[in-house]
Amino acid sequence: MAAMNPQTELRVRTLSIHVVTWNVASAAPPPDLSDLLQLNNLNLNLDVYVIGLQEMNGGIMSLLSDTAFEDPWSSFFMDVLSPLSFVKVSSVRMQGLLLLIFAKYQHLPFIQILSTKSTPTGLFGYWGNKGGVNIFLKFYGYYVSIINCHLPPHMANNDQRLEHFDRILEMQNFEAQDIPNILDHDLILWFGDMNFRIEDFGLHFVRESIKNQCYSDLWEKDQDCWEMGLCLSLQLSIAKRHDPLLREFQEGPLLFPPTYKFDKNSNNYDTSEKKRKPAWTDRILWRLKRQPQAAVHTPTLSAPHFTLFPRSYVSHMLYSISDHKPVTSTFDLELKPLVSAPLITLLPESLCTEESDLLISYSLTADFLSSPWDWIGLYKVGLRHINDYVSYVWVRDNQVSFSDGLNQEQRAGYLVAES
Repeated sequence: MAAMNPQTELRVRTLSIHVVTWNVASAAPPPDLSDLLQLNNLNLNLDVYVIGLQEMNGGIMSLLSDTAFEDPWSSFFMDVLSPLSFVKVSSVRMQGLLLLIFAKYQHLPFIQILSTKSTPTGLFGYWGNKGGVNIFLKFYGYYVSIINCHLPPHMANNDQRLEHFDRILEMQNFEAQDIPNILDHDLILWFGDMNFRIEDFGLHFVRESIKNQCYSDLWEKDQDCWEMGLCLSLQLSIAKRHDPLLREFQEGPLLFPPTYKFDKNSNNYDTSEKKRKPAWTDRILWRLKRQPQAAVHTPTLSAPHFTLFPRSYVSHMLYSISDHKPVTSTFDLELKPLVSAPLITLLPESLCTEESDLLISYSLTADFLSSPWDWIGLYKVGLRHINDYVSYVWVRDNQVSFSDGLNQEQRAGYLVAES
């Protein structure tokens, strides 16, 4: 794979990221997810999908089956996105929580998955029905953290929600010393079923406001929030005032109806005896790295160009398999790549046959973060996910030479992949 022209290093690129969060209430995928994935939006040219699900079927038999085979939701998304040149680059699951990242082929040489992590917060931190799952990666040289969470429910548990939020954040430590603290990452995307509620209004007022599409009547008109362009439901707004870490996260305007709680297979809010008050429980937040303040009379250094612009923040009311409606947000990520060449360049020696050994030559960039778990995979054309290899070899286990940055690995008994 050829290196990029050095002149392109200075060019700012705009990449489109589509984020999905959905509490699926143990349901199977519906027949059509085109609206959720914006497949019919001709004005979108998406580069990355980030998909977070909560309350997937977490029964023992289901978990055992999903361990041996791909879970139904992951398979469904791959079936839909693979023909569109997307590859599942990483995933992590903890009981009912699932986080998936898909990227187009052309971005794969500039993505490095650094770590995946699960943080249970249920049952005093021993049970994963609540908590967060995380994927940390380098994307064109920038550090990006992606977190899908499910926080405690019920109106009275706001303090507990904040405790779990902080607990998840505090647990994002890294064994590798050269990976910065999560608060120093260039971007954090944090979303999920956060379970924040509308506190100060009664059920009748909330439902009438929704019926008349007067969503602003349900927002806290906090001056600081409006200056930042945020429209927050009351409980989350109050939480931001008291939690300095949460306060650093931004959110788009809530111009859609509350997404919980619905009668399943309908668009009717809860008609059961409990008659739960509607709420914006399903949220998508983001945080950009703070730039250090320059001292007086000290020249400031230009920060790398890395900016996130929300293009949409909507719910999808047509899906009724759950008591939650899914929420999506599409972002434009403007960045100036910090790397001008692929992290790894493979140099094929010759045409390989079934009887011969495969000699793999490759070179690494200086800032590639190597690991003892690095491996090289052989794929068919049209791979669906990173583990969709035909054969693989552990890096350095079969190394036959190393010189001037050129590495060679030998794979004996190699099986040819046919395209």
